[in-house]
Amino acid sequence: MAAPVTPPLAPTARGVRNVVFVEGVRTPFGKAGDKGIYAGTRADDLVVNAIRELLRRHPELPPERVDDVAIAATTQIGDQGLTIGRTAALLAGLPKSVPGFAIDRMCAGAMTAVTTVASGIGFGAYDIAIAGGVEHMGRHPMGEGVDPNPRIIADKLVDPTALVMGQTAENLHDRFPEITKERTDAYAARSQERYAEAVKAGKIGPELVPVAIRSKELGWGLATEDEPPRPGTTVEGLAKLKTPFRPHGRITAGNAAGLNDGATASIIADEETARELGLPAAMRLVGYSFAGVEPEVMGIGPIPATEKLFKRTGLSIDDIGLFEINEAFAVQVLAFLDHFGIDQDDPRVNQWGGAIACGHPLASSGVRLMTQLARQFAERPDVRYGMTTMCIGIGMGGTVIWENPAYEGAK
Repeated sequence: MAAPVTPPLAPTARGVRNVVFVEGVRTPFGKAGDKGIYAGTRADDLVVNAIRELLRRHPELPPERVDDVAIAATTQIGDQGLTIGRTAALLAGLPKSVPGFAIDRMCAGAMTAVTTVASGIGFGAYDIAIAGGVEHMGRHPMGEGVDPNPRIIADKLVDPTALVMGQTAENLHDRFPEITKERTDAYAARSQERYAEAVKAGKIGPELVPVAIRSKELGWGLATEDEPPRPGTTVEGLAKLKTPFRPHGRITAGNAAGLNDGATASIIADEETARELGLPAAMRLVGYSFAGVEPEVMGIGPIPATEKLFKRTGLSIDDIGLFEINEAFAVQVLAFLDHFGIDQDDPRVNQWGGAIACGHPLASSGVRLMTQLARQFAERPDVRYGMTTMCIGIGMGGTVIWENPAYEGAK
C-alpha cells in the first residue's frame, strides 16, 4: 500500500520587511470640560476627522489597500468604545472590507497602535495600516467606569499612590531630590516658549486637521489651533501655583500636562509598497521596546524602555539626534534627561515644545510625537536617528527609534 502523500510544508521563516511612517495628522488639542472647544463634539468624530484627512492628503492610496485600522483609547466607553478602530474606519468612509480594532495601553495607546501594525507589516501580514488614538477626557475622565481589583492595593502589589498620576510624579520628586520644583518650572516655561516659537514659525500647524465644533452659547465654529497653550508663561508665575496632590508639593497645573481632548492618526506601510504607490516615507522604523517599572513611580518608565531598546538595536544615546519626549510631567522628562546626561535645555529635546504646552489627550499622544519627529527629520538631513518616548500609567514606559530617510551622511 502506497504511503500517503504529505502536503508541502508552508514556509516557516520570513524576512523582516522595512516599515515606514508615511504621515501623521492630529486634531487641534482642546481643554477637557464643559468650556473646552470639544465639549459638544463626539470622541469618535475627532478620530474620524483625522482619518479622513489622511486619505484626503494621499489620493495615491487606494482606500481598499488599507489592511487594518488600529485606534487607541484609554477609557473605552461610550463614544470611545465599541471597537473604535472598526467603527471609525466605517465612519471615515473606508470600504467595509477594511477591518479595525481598539487598543489600550493608557498614555501609550497610539504608540502601541503604531508598533502593533508595524509588527504585522514587518512580518508580512499587512502592507498598509492606519494607526492612531483618541481621548475625550471631558466626556470620559480617566478611570471612568473602571473597577480595579481591590487586591492590587490590599495585597500591597502597589502603593495606593500608583493609581493617581499626579501622586506618582510627586513620588518621582522624592526619589530624585536633585530634580527641584525650580527646575521643573523652568523646564515647563521653556516648553511653552518653544511651542509658541514653533507656532509663530509655522512649524506647528500643517499637521492639524480643522474640526467643526458646536457650542451651546456660540453655535457652530471651527477648531483650528490648540487650546491649552499659555503664552507668556514665566517661572515666577509658575512658582505661585497650587500643588493639588500634596501640601507644599512640587507638581502643579503649570509643570504638568493638563486634561485634554484630541485625536491623531497615521499611515504606516511596508517600504516597498509605499514606493509602489508613490507614498512618501517620512521615517523608517528601527525598533521599539516597552518596559515595566514600579507603578508608584511610573514616570521613570522611558529609562528602562530605552536601555532595553539600545541593547536590541546596538545604538546608544549618542546616536540619537532628535528626541520627542512626552511631557506628562516635567519631572519625568528631567529624570530621563539626567539619567542619560542630557542638559534640560538641549536643543535636540522637544525643540517645538511638548505636552505641557499643547496638551496630552492620553491615548492619542504617541502619534503626535511621531508626527513632529517626522517633520523635523525633513528639515534635518544631518540627523540619522530620532526617538519618541513616553511614560505610561500603571508603571510602564515605551520607546521607539526611527531612522531619517533623508539622512545625507555625516558632514
